[in-house]
Amino acid sequence: MDAYTSFAEVYDGFMDNIPYKEWADYVEDLLREQGIEDGLVLELGCGTGSLTELLAAKGYDMIGVDNSGDMLQIAMEKREESGSDILYLLQDMREFELYGTVRAVVSICDSMNYITEYEDLVQVFRLVNNYLDPEGVLIFDLNTEYKYSRILGDSTIAESREDKSFIWDNHYDGETGINEYDLTLFIRQEGNLYRRFDETHYQRAYSTEEIFRAVAEAGLELVAMYDAFSREPVREESERVYVIARERGKERMR
Repeated sequence: MDAYTSFAEVYDGFMDNIPYKEWADYVEDLLREQGIEDGLVLELGCGTGSLTELLAAKGYDMIGVDNSGDMLQIAMEKREESGSDILYLLQDMREFELYGTVRAVVSICDSMNYITEYEDLVQVFRLVNNYLDPEGVLIFDLNTEYKYSRILGDSTIAESREDKSFIWDNHYDGETGINEYDLTLFIRQEGNLYRRFDETHYQRAYSTEEIFRAVAEAGLELVAMYDAFSREPVREESERVYVIARERGKERMR
């Protein structure tokens, strides 16, 4: 789970191809379809707060949880600039604690894939169920096994820009479902000097059956699973899926 340390300071620069506004619109539509039009919403794995800020601008009272202090520092700088009233908490999503319940929990940009143990995924969902209002909603996305094995696979991705560049060396293990990528960053400092940073990230692909089972074990009720950014069923070639689950009564967890 330890990642995004040296990468945090340039994360937004490399992620400028992510259409966060469209993602936020899609999440808002899903929330509204489930009757969540306002109130407290928790984002797990909020990172630098890009989506958190957009949802706050849509009228939700946002809480952001992330286990990277470097990423949260950037999120808080954005909060200062926007004047939004977002509460950020430095916590591991496997052990997060809140002061009360929330109407919804969201987790976007494959944050759940960073939970590499099935038992830990169930624990995250149990905590979510515990902190959801009655009939509250969980919405999260996941990269699929198809994306890891067929799109990323054993490949190397490189990108160079004027003040920064990176090399992404990817490896996917089909037996364990673990996707490992070694990230090497070169960040321009003063003059023509570049500083090198190295990070290794691990994500796990979960099958549809594992997702269904984990949601049920946590006491949540599965509402829907979509091919990302649509209302279509998950396809064999789906690269990202969205899952919607609902709190169905804390007593059923006992």
